[in-house]
Amino acid sequence: MLIQSIRFTFAPEDAGRVSEIIKELQDRSLEEPGVVNFRIARSKDDPAIFALWEEYRDEAALKAHVESAHFARLVLDGLRKLAKERRAETYVAVQDVNS
Repeated sequence: MLIQSIRFTFAPEDAGRVSEIIKELQDRSLEEPGVVNFRIARSKDDPAIFALWEEYRDEAALKAHVESAHFARLVLDGLRKLAKERRAETYVAVQDVNS
């Protein structure tokens, strides 16, 4: 299993629009067969900061996700263009590392 942790910072005036985009991204992503989990959180201290926690069955599932039409529309043409800052990390589940 692959896990992606992504933290976005947006301008405060974009936070409402981002909230709508990110919710649609979650809904569309959870329809993908290789997506195990897709969670979104928003900072209690700064509502312009969002965190995504994404779990994929394998590399092929992650590849399918980033090649999807909704990813291009919502992430590449939406979130990334609005983001002031983006930090992403990809992890391998501990049980998969130790197997």
